[in-house]
Amino acid sequence: MTSEKTKKRLFSFSRKQLCIPYAVFLILFVIFPLLLIIYYAFTAKDGSFTFSNFVWFFTNPTPIKNLFSSMLMGLIITALCLFIGYPVAYVLSRLKSHRRTILLLLFIMPMWINFVLRAMAMKELLSFVGIFGKHDYLSVVIGMVYDYLPFMILPLYTTLIKMDKSLEEAAADLGASKAKVFTSVTLPLSAAGIASGITMVFLPSMTCYVISKTYSNGKIAIIGDLIELWFGSGGNWHYGSVIALVLLVIMFLCTLLTGGFSGQGNARETVL
Repeated sequence: MTSEKTKKRLFSFSRKQLCIPYAVFLILFVIFPLLLIIYYAFTAKDGSFTFSNFVWFFTNPTPIKNLFSSMLMGLIITALCLFIGYPVAYVLSRLKSHRRTILLLLFIMPMWINFVLRAMAMKELLSFVGIFGKHDYLSVVIGMVYDYLPFMILPLYTTLIKMDKSLEEAAADLGASKAKVFTSVTLPLSAAGIASGITMVFLPSMTCYVISKTYSNGKIAIIGDLIELWFGSGGNWHYGSVIALVLLVIMFLCTLLTGGFSGQGNARETVL
């Protein structure tokens, strides 16, 4: 009897075991590459410990210029996506369920298409209207907004659809105008969605060198181009790792500032 119970315990299934594949994935594809980047960032070509790679980054005008131009590009893309995406998400959250599903599907469907195919399709469209080849910066901005707009709409829509509509009704019953209801109730309640959308758009748009290269014929370089250069034809993983580590710190700070680590408390507390 005892041996049978022991066998059952050995072969019993636990829900904790479902975490094993995910833990293995994290170790192999997240933790190990991160440790590798840290190693290359703090070592020279002979393997000795050094800070010279960071000195190169912060004293060389090329990576600093690319970093700030990439941040400016990211801010422009994020602002445009928020300006376009918020009204879209707001309208979608107010529609009836069947209309909402159809329109939401139209926004999601482009994400199912291969990224390169979407980039090439938009490039042909910009060529047709006469923008591509004449206005490089505008072409890159349009291409970025086209690709990252769904990443702004979806978190906003998710937040707005879960919003307690009774709070807006209560504000209106108390005499608040539609504008006051929006600024005092709707906008604060959607702050979590705004922060999530900003994080999902700002950071990738800083490093998406494929669009910047494709839409500007290589005339506009962002920080992602430097990473691709040093890990590729440049052949210096130490410099590439420093740039990647700096971007990782920027990503951490952006997530911290937008409340990504706070858990975003109760929406009612945000209003109150």
